[in-house]
Amino acid sequence: MTSTVERALAVANDNADLNAYLELYHDSAREQALRVEDRIRQGTAGPLAGMVLSIKDNICYKGHKLSAASRILEGFTSLYSATAVERLLAADAVIIGRTNCDEFAMGSSNENSAFGKVLNPMDRTKVPGGSSGGAAASVAAGTVHAALGSDTGGSIRQPASFTGTVGLKPTYGRVSRYGLIAFASSFDQIGPFSRTVADSAAIYQVMAGHDPKDSTTSRKPVAPIPEEHPGKLRIAYYREGLERAGMDPEVVAHLQTWIDRLKADGHLVEPISVPLLEHQVPTYYILATAEASSNLARFDGIRYGHRSKYATGVDETYRLSRTEGFGPEVKRRILLGTFVLSAGYYDAYYAQAQRVRRIIRDHTLGTFEKYDLILSPTCPTTAFAHGAITDPVAMYLQDIFTVQANLTGTPAISLPTGTHNNGLPFGVQLTAKPFDEALLLAASSHLFGR
Repeated sequence: MTSTVERALAVANDNADLNAYLELYHDSAREQALRVEDRIRQGTAGPLAGMVLSIKDNICYKGHKLSAASRILEGFTSLYSATAVERLLAADAVIIGRTNCDEFAMGSSNENSAFGKVLNPMDRTKVPGGSSGGAAASVAAGTVHAALGSDTGGSIRQPASFTGTVGLKPTYGRVSRYGLIAFASSFDQIGPFSRTVADSAAIYQVMAGHDPKDSTTSRKPVAPIPEEHPGKLRIAYYREGLERAGMDPEVVAHLQTWIDRLKADGHLVEPISVPLLEHQVPTYYILATAEASSNLARFDGIRYGHRSKYATGVDETYRLSRTEGFGPEVKRRILLGTFVLSAGYYDAYYAQAQRVRRIIRDHTLGTFEKYDLILSPTCPTTAFAHGAITDPVAMYLQDIFTVQANLTGTPAISLPTGTHNNGLPFGVQLTAKPFDEALLLAASSHLFGR
């Protein structure tokens, strides 16, 4: 175990130019490795013994620094560990470092970190996706077996597609959010990146389950992942994944190939339409920014976060501390969220978006009364170049196929099934009904060979 950890740290150092890690935990990783070695010798090792992980820099690990890739939390040391981290350590995983991300998990390219952008290991001129781009890059570069990220609107699945890794977003409430710095509390969910579905399934099984520290976690039992083939399935696919303007032709052709292959294997595969497709991204950003505006109010230079040394009074402390501490994308979303929650616009924007979210959820759950899974592209294209998208609205549209799972609370996974002529990987996305990760993971393994 110690040799495995030493190799992981060495590979991470060799790939330091990726800027995937904000910090490597040399001392604590080696100490944990020695403890795991002892348990292996005693025959008491946990189910993740031998697995080396990284964690996104918005997930708490007691005694280790935590910044959410923001200047406002620079230098902060966590006082406790996230429930997900505690469960992984109890299962004898070893965590070797915290990974770079978009500031407060707000972004689709990992270009919004206060500590510099992350490069894609598959092509260093391209973005790794966001906001969990550092976590995805740490797996794709071979520094770790798996990584923890967080997914608010696609922040695990989109980077997984861009880096050729497996990215799982569990059902909302399946994995505790205790110890995850909140972006949008009704959307956020912790999940794993890995190179295989089996590794993601193993991590999911350890993390999943009720947590008394998080009242939104479900008490539903966590079903085991079946080893046998799931049999003939009813699979829906979105017409828009084949027809929508802006789709890369190779991504479309690849999806059609999988549709034909699944039909040939005897599965029922039928087209459906995405519910309110053009309204999903606006609905998501109205609701998510409203929640962000509320969640980030605590970082004011008085209770939490950076305090400006130039401030001379209370008002100036608030204003200067937040101005200096937050980056432009975080400020943009706080302003948008505050606007949609304001007295004159609440009904027109926030309340209306909640109604649209309910319609989308009802339609999606209705689909799962007829079908077992939904197949779609993860993203419209492969990874784009650094600086290629400067329009915030165009950047937000990168989430066109991923936000539905967060709006509806359903589990979804991105599987690396294709390689573009440009040499970059891309994925397909499978979505299942709430709390049906067992079928989702079994189908991913058996149908897509991951």
